Amino acid sequence: MNPIIVEKNPDQTRLNTLDVNKWPTWEKEISVFPWTFPEQEIAYILEGECVITPTGGTATTFGKGDLVTFPAGMTCSWEVKQPLHKHYHLDGNWLTQAYRRAKLALKL
Repeated sequence: MNPIIVEKNPDQTRLNTLDVNKWPTWEKEISVFPWTFPEQEIAYILEGECVITPTGGTATTFGKGDLVTFPAGMTCSWEVKQPLHKHYHLDGNWLTQAYRRAKLALKL
């Protein structure tokens, strides 16, 4: 089972319920890089196309209009095929996020 959940073109009601327009944004140029998600992340893709391959898992492709959920602790490789612009929301409060990031960095 793929740990990444992709909702293709969710309706406006779903996006409004999540307050997606209030989430911060992030942009990335065409590139390939490793990443670990310290906490669960939900992303709404505004522009671009990306392929994410979890370590030991199956590649998932998503792009403009998709709502994507990444599980906490997932290590993966990103391949940004078209410049990416997304809204994102991290699970937990800032203290929980800081703890998870520190734990991951220290490999505890």
